Amino acid sequence: MDKVLVIEGTHAASYAVKLARVQVISAYPITPQTGVVEKLSEIISHGELSAKFIKVESEHSAMASCIGASISGARAFTATSSQGLALMHELLHWAAGSRLPIVMVNVNRAMAPPWSIYVDHNDSLSQRDTGWIQFYAESNQEVLDTVLQAYKIAEMVLLPVMINLDAFFLSHTSEPVAIPRQDVVDEFLPPREAPFKVDPSDPHAFGALIGPDAYMEVRYKLHRAMGDAREIIRQVDTEYAEKFGRSYGGLVEEYQTEDAEFILITAATASSTTRIVVDSMRSMGFPVGMAKLRVFRPFPDEEIYKLVKKARKIGVMDRDISFGATGIIYQETKAMLYNSLVRPPLFGFIAGLGGRDITPSTIEEMFNYMIKNDRPESETIWVGLKHKEN
Repeated sequence: MDKVLVIEGTHAASYAVKLARVQVISAYPITPQTGVVEKLSEIISHGELSAKFIKVESEHSAMASCIGASISGARAFTATSSQGLALMHELLHWAAGSRLPIVMVNVNRAMAPPWSIYVDHNDSLSQRDTGWIQFYAESNQEVLDTVLQAYKIAEMVLLPVMINLDAFFLSHTSEPVAIPRQDVVDEFLPPREAPFKVDPSDPHAFGALIGPDAYMEVRYKLHRAMGDAREIIRQVDTEYAEKFGRSYGGLVEEYQTEDAEFILITAATASSTTRIVVDSMRSMGFPVGMAKLRVFRPFPDEEIYKLVKKARKIGVMDRDISFGATGIIYQETKAMLYNSLVRPPLFGFIAGLGGRDITPSTIEEMFNYMIKNDRPESETIWVGLKHKEN
């Protein structure tokens, strides 16, 4: 039987890394991520995990260390937030282009300036084109389970994976988390068998200069691998459910969508509040539902298309903004629907930037706007804004 601990989201990630028997950990401390690597340092010092912990001077170096470890055949891990993730940007491309199954936990934190340590999703979503698979967790239990799934997925498709969790709402909030038995995790996640790695007895160059006659094909293969990851994610989630009794719907987790006419697409912790609002509004006769976007990359085209075929209107809640455009998840959803034969009205909502609380009232406002309006009045609808200048 699983042991249940009441722990923070950062520590849920740490216990998952321990269970995954990661061999190399490299990180630089940054609020609100620091608890992840502090706990891992403690676990290693107590002899509970046989791993190399590399202390570095920056997040750029942390990712460089993970790349070196992974290309040597080791299972590697790092964690970061916000400005630290931005500093890693160059090497995020390198990790994905090298087809290395590194797993990273990013504690979502708003980008500065102005300086903020609170949650929004611009830090991770601004890395959407680097070739990393991206997950967004709703609970501390999902953090632990997704880290374990991430290593299996990464090593099957040879792509790095980023697990995102909301600053403070998850990172520093304690919840009951079931910790699986090590022997059962070992059955689910066997040791890594790298198909290629650095071998001093048979030296090769990795990521060296390539000409125009081959570069495009390399990128095509990476793109295909990202597409193939959709089915792998579904399969791994199903396998995880069979072994541990917990499933998160693969790429998208639906809630009360069977007969819903108004569906709100959410991500991360705002999904928990949305569930409560859905139940409340349904009790009053409103046919509303929620679709939690668990995976942003690869984008879940098939799952979203199934939603739009059964809903009158779709809303997208973004805890991010692409300046001069719209919310990023809204952009992706709209682009996916452009060539679709079924295109219900799509409403893009911006809320919760910089850690502003997304309350039940905030979500009710979104649903009510969809119900009352045939079409959105603008591409971007800001909800919870205190002062709006014309």
